[in-house]
Amino acid sequence: MPSDPLIITCALVGAEQTRETYPFLPLSPEEIAVAAEEAVAAGATVIHLHVRDAAGKPSQQVEIFAEVSEKIRRRCDCILQYSTGGAVGTPLAERCAPLQLRPEMATLSMGTMNFGPDIYENSESTITAIASAIKDNGIMAELEVFDVGMFENIARFAARGILPQRHHVDFVLGVPGGMAATIGNLVLLVDRLAVGQSWTAAALGRQQLPLTTHAIAMGGHVRVGIEDNIYYRKGELVRRNAQLVDRVARLARELERPIATVQQARAILGLKQHETGVRSPN
Repeated sequence: MPSDPLIITCALVGAEQTRETYPFLPLSPEEIAVAAEEAVAAGATVIHLHVRDAAGKPSQQVEIFAEVSEKIRRRCDCILQYSTGGAVGTPLAERCAPLQLRPEMATLSMGTMNFGPDIYENSESTITAIASAIKDNGIMAELEVFDVGMFENIARFAARGILPQRHHVDFVLGVPGGMAATIGNLVLLVDRLAVGQSWTAAALGRQQLPLTTHAIAMGGHVRVGIEDNIYYRKGELVRRNAQLVDRVARLARELERPIATVQQARAILGLKQHETGVRSPN
C-alpha cells in the first residue's frame, strides 16, 4: 500500500450546473471562497477554480477570477488551479485570459470530444495556444485526459516542445462522450504513464467514490467536488464540497495514506513556494 501523502483536489462549481438543477451551488465570489475554505479545512490542498458572473453564468472574466482568488487567499492557503476549459463554446482568448493572474496551476485539455450533447473543442491550435499562455506565465499545467486518444496526444505534443516540461496529469473519467469511469480504464491509463509522473483521478457521478478509493490505493491523487458529483449517496444531495473532501480524507486515513499539507503538495508537484496574494489584472 503506497504511503506517500495524498493530494486532494476539490472542484468547487464547474460550468454545467445551475441553481435550478442543484440548489446548493456556490455562485458568488464570497460563496466560492467560503466553499474553498471549507474544502481546505477538510483536507483539500488544490482548488480547481471556475467562476460565475453576477447572473450565475460561467465566466472567464479576469476581474472575477482575481476577486475570487483574493477572497480565497484571505481565507486559506491552497494551490489555486484555474480552469482554461471555461464552458463549452467559450472563445479561446477568453479561456486564456485569466492566466495573466499567474495562478500556480492551470488545466490544459488534451483533445476535442463529445461532451454530452455538445462538442468540447480542443484542436491542435487551441492546445498549442493555451499551452503557450501557461508557459509564458510560468504556470504548472495539469493535462486533462478524458480518453486514451488524449493520453497519446501527450507524448506527441511533448515531443514537439508544445507542452510545458513540468506538468501533472488528471484522468477525468465518466463524461458522456469520454472513457467510462471504470477501474479497468484507470489501470489502463496509469500503466501507460512515465515512471515518476504524478497523476490524479477524477470520476463523475456515482463512480466518484469507487474510482477515487482505487486511485488512493494505487498511489495516485484524487479530485472530488460538486463540479463532478452532486450526490453524497443515492438520493441524497451533497450540500457542501467539504462533505466530499472529508469522506475521501477519511478513506485515505483508513488506507494509511496521509493527507498532504499544502507545503507537501507543492513539493510533490514541484511548485515553488507561492507568494501571498494574487496579481492584479492588466
